[in-house]
Amino acid sequence: MRTQTAEFPDPSSSAGEPTIITIDGPAASGKSTIGHAVADALNYLFFDTGVMYRAVTRAALDRGVNVHDADALARLAETIDIDIAPPTPDQDDGRQSTILVAGEDVTWSIRAPEVDQNVSIVAANPRVRQALSAKQRTIGQRYGSGQAEKPGIVMVGRDIGTVVLPEAGLKIYMDASAEERARRRLLDLEARGKAVDYQQVLADIIARDRMDSERDHSPLRPAGDAVIIDTSHMTPAEVVAAVVDLVRQAGS
Repeated sequence: MRTQTAEFPDPSSSAGEPTIITIDGPAASGKSTIGHAVADALNYLFFDTGVMYRAVTRAALDRGVNVHDADALARLAETIDIDIAPPTPDQDDGRQSTILVAGEDVTWSIRAPEVDQNVSIVAANPRVRQALSAKQRTIGQRYGSGQAEKPGIVMVGRDIGTVVLPEAGLKIYMDASAEERARRRLLDLEARGKAVDYQQVLADIIARDRMDSERDHSPLRPAGDAVIIDTSHMTPAEVVAAVVDLVRQAGS
């Protein structure tokens, strides 16, 4: 049973269709690609919440903060200035949004291998998650209530439907085999001109899955009322169509 609170408006708007859509799932399951396309189809805001954890990781590495120092890392997350903005016309480089840390564009640097290797440690820190979840919740609330530039929001992450916005009108859990996800990550990295080894990418994916699912705070898991979609043998267009159809069904 979904519980409504005074803090959040009912995401099932008077128009019927859910105004808050959450897409959770493991690394490289297609969440960002699908979430962005679904947001475009619905004219909703797209928000990949994972960029916040990557931004904190990037800042920690750049500023010499030990990611294993829980208190120092938490203080950084609580005080850091992270902003997310739509791409400007002169930022036609494939980005889905512009990520700013203290006014600096870190959109691509947060995708570096060293960030990949440390972001799960950052994301497992309870105080970091609490600090960033509050910011995510505020954004979701504003767009979900129709009080912003877009009529709704698609939020992508690993605990959006279970922790950040458990009252969302539609929750999707997107999955795929580790091998397929490693293949996708490999192609993505190669497209950016990076020389990588498939077995290492697969090992990183498996290690991250284990860390994300076994952490004590907000472990990776589908919400009880989430729709689970295995994308292993689906094209992106098929997945987008399936999610948009779920939105339309919810509004009918």
